[in-house]
Amino acid sequence: MTDAPIAIRFATAADLAALHPVIERAYRGDSARKGWTHEADLLDDQRTDMATLEAILANPETRLLVAERDGAIIGCVQITDKGEGTSYLGLLCVDPDLQAGGLGKLLVAAAEAEARRGFAAERMEMTVIDLRAELIRYYERRGYVVTDEKRPFPVVVEPPLTFAVLVKAL
Repeated sequence: MTDAPIAIRFATAADLAALHPVIERAYRGDSARKGWTHEADLLDDQRTDMATLEAILANPETRLLVAERDGAIIGCVQITDKGEGTSYLGLLCVDPDLQAGGLGKLLVAAAEAEARRGFAAERMEMTVIDLRAELIRYYERRGYVVTDEKRPFPVVVEPPLTFAVLVKAL
């Protein structure tokens, strides 16, 4: 990769084949361990699949943004309208070889701007596996606040995992 400008834009169906492996590399497996935001030590299943990504694109209450440099997809973030002025930030990922370079910050800022513009959101919510203290601190540095709410992890794993809920006023 070069230092060429990064474009953040809405994902299209044509992006999904290139995006899917970036998501998997960022979250799971040995390649994820190159970065610092992975779940590879907690989970070994697939993070997502093409059908789920296609459903995200088809859902009018969801936006999927991709980061692109030199024609290559290098990250993404999903924004979902939860109603009542709340949007949800999820599926944030950056190619592990490019983490810690500021792209995550750009994607979070783009997601927040799109939540305000596209959904008239007044606050952004997210969930983070509560064992991931370093990642929670990353979001706290971006203005997110850990609430007292915990949510169950959607897949049964041992030991059981739970999500911490973080919120930021937009």
